Amino acid sequence: MTTGRPRITERVAASERSAIRVMFDMAEAHDGDLVRLEVGEPDFDTPEHVVRAAFEAARAGETHYTSNAGLPALREAIADADEAVVPDGVTVTTGGMEALHLAMLTVVDPGSEVVIPAPAWPNYRTQTRLADGVPVEVPLPEERGFALDPDPMIEAMGGDTAAVVLTNPSNPTGRVFDPEAIREVAAAATEHGAYVIADEVYRGLVYEGADRAIASYVDDPDSVLTVDSCSKRYAMTGWRVGWLAGHPDLISEVNKIHESTTACASSVAQHAAIAAITGPQERTRAMYEAFAERREYVVERIDAMPVVSSAPPEGAFYAFLDVRALPGDTLSIAKRLLREHGVVTAPGNGFGDPGAGYLRVSFANGLDRLEAGFDGIEAMVREEAT
Repeated sequence: MTTGRPRITERVAASERSAIRVMFDMAEAHDGDLVRLEVGEPDFDTPEHVVRAAFEAARAGETHYTSNAGLPALREAIADADEAVVPDGVTVTTGGMEALHLAMLTVVDPGSEVVIPAPAWPNYRTQTRLADGVPVEVPLPEERGFALDPDPMIEAMGGDTAAVVLTNPSNPTGRVFDPEAIREVAAAATEHGAYVIADEVYRGLVYEGADRAIASYVDDPDSVLTVDSCSKRYAMTGWRVGWLAGHPDLISEVNKIHESTTACASSVAQHAAIAAITGPQERTRAMYEAFAERREYVVERIDAMPVVSSAPPEGAFYAFLDVRALPGDTLSIAKRLLREHGVVTAPGNGFGDPGAGYLRVSFANGLDRLEAGFDGIEAMVREEAT
């Protein structure tokens, strides 16, 4: 038996831990009360009727394997809720993360490129590398609040482009992309024979702009693979139910490898998802209204601070706070904020180089916690502003 450094593959060695999780682990190891604004998780419990549906399914013996594609009733519910989807074009996954992983494995060949507008959720880079692809980050214009700019996106595409990732609303910036910009980028991807991987886990959480599926904007919806889940809009992060939607022939190919990842999503959780999508929506609307109120509060607090700023979030539940006037790099600012003021945020450079100098602040928290968190942020800003 050999000793020393374990032998690992290049794809794993090249992968980096998410800065979000670095801060999460620091917070977990910290003694004392902290205001946790680093993770994008609703602070609401799953609606009662959803929990009850899962309980009833378990009691009725619905605890066995489902097909790789998922329960037919759930696929039909997903298609009924989305005009761009048909039931045979849906495979139910263990969260949106597995949906993204399956999409990458299916359309990204070794050495091919995935174009990613940045700043962006770090898992796009990691998942590209796990498929032995090459992530190509395209900086979005800071001066326009990181709006989607078609020109540099199109310039980044070429013969090696396998996919283009679009996240709408955006994580981490909260931007809702302009429909015409989406159309231009998607049309260029089609011309290059590339897919658009549309991450839409924050649909239903739009405060300004259009709230529509990316596939509904484009001339060739068959070139779009949509990643979605129950996690954000139904407060079901721990249930791990997502889906990948696209052309039925492509989804049939996806199911071949789905068998070798998780086989199928939890049967009980799938019954919960059916209840979430088809059942009463009052709790979902109440959550949306709470997020909208919190968004207004966050915008007001940021506007009242010296030297820092953020474009008003148009969707999701994040503000992307420009803290370049404070001393140090973004990670050191985030660590200082945690240790000295008890507030946990996500360093912007974890979302790609264009995020350096920013902090992602989640407002998926009650107003009382947001007030405490922004009191801490403001205290540090006023102490350190130069």
